[in-house]
Amino acid sequence: MHRFLTRKSHSITRLGKDFAEFVTFFSKYLQKKVMSTSLFLEGNKNQLVKFFMMKRGRYNRPFLHVATIGVLALGILVAPILAETYPLFSPSQNLAKITSPQTPQSIIVGDNVFQTEISEKPRDKVITYTVQRGDTISTIAKKFSTPNNPLSTDTIRWANDLTDDSITVGDTLKILPVSGIAHKVEKGDTIYSIAKKYNTDPQKIVDFPFNDFANPETFSLVVGQMLIVPDGIKPSEQNFIKPQVYIATGPVPVVGGGLTFPVHGGISQFYSWYHQGVDITDPVGTPIVSAQNGTVTEVHIGTYDGGYGNNVWISNGAGIETHYAHMQNVSVSVGQSVTGGATTIGTIGLTGRTTGAHVHFEVRKGGSLVNPMSYLQ
Repeated sequence: MHRFLTRKSHSITRLGKDFAEFVTFFSKYLQKKVMSTSLFLEGNKNQLVKFFMMKRGRYNRPFLHVATIGVLALGILVAPILAETYPLFSPSQNLAKITSPQTPQSIIVGDNVFQTEISEKPRDKVITYTVQRGDTISTIAKKFSTPNNPLSTDTIRWANDLTDDSITVGDTLKILPVSGIAHKVEKGDTIYSIAKKYNTDPQKIVDFPFNDFANPETFSLVVGQMLIVPDGIKPSEQNFIKPQVYIATGPVPVVGGGLTFPVHGGISQFYSWYHQGVDITDPVGTPIVSAQNGTVTEVHIGTYDGGYGNNVWISNGAGIETHYAHMQNVSVSVGQSVTGGATTIGTIGLTGRTTGAHVHFEVRKGGSLVNPMSYLQ
């Protein structure tokens, strides 16, 4: 009996040693795997960041959708466990809360409960709309317009080869995401030839975030792909419809806390939901003047910087910041004080994601980009 107990004691001791050795080995194994995975991610994260930035938001939606599905799936799996572990009230109490007439309702049903509302969410492609009773080209254009993205009636006519405004209930119409033209790429097409064909600026084609390119740096295209050409004009209509020309009249001396245009030139692109700034064209080397009194807070030189290229940020110290991008040279430094309408901060260039010489000018208020035209003198 004593020998049996002794042998059993030795077995337990050996089992304990074996278990301790296993735990040590497993701990080192996990540590090694975590370290190797971390090194791999660290070495490749820049490529992932560059990939997503080059696509300018093209894969943001799929990424968010997958992440949302993952969170919902995790919630479905964990919810029953949490409900059993931390019950807030019994099923009978839950039913009482739902059916009680005294409980305030969070959903209010009005007379127009069956009315269809068009989402203001930015669209990435052409959709099909079925004409309803009472619709006109004008009312349809208004349905699909938002304050920062008005849709023209001409856009609807051109997309559907309409020669007049005659439409019938049940007709299907193609609706573009922005005013302009949808173009199917043919052999030999470039963004420059397409822009010339539709009398618009090539930078608008590049800046539309859902236009894809075989090479994002050279803007090369693939035959057969569809491009959205913002503000494009149908060739047969160009004798009757001319793009409006806007001139940035500045820079001028700044009064109080006002802002001025940083250069005098043509405005090739205004603020929109996908282009949150104003583009002002001028030759390479044209001096750029500070739009406001303030202090230089950021200077980025020799970097792509998300498409901005060489760029400068200036703050007035009261929540208003101005941003100047695609610069050739920068002549200020961080911490330097500048005078609005007087201090030259650099020159116009072609750095970053650009198709021609211009300054991309942004205004940020309280950390959010706003329409610069609302703040300029």
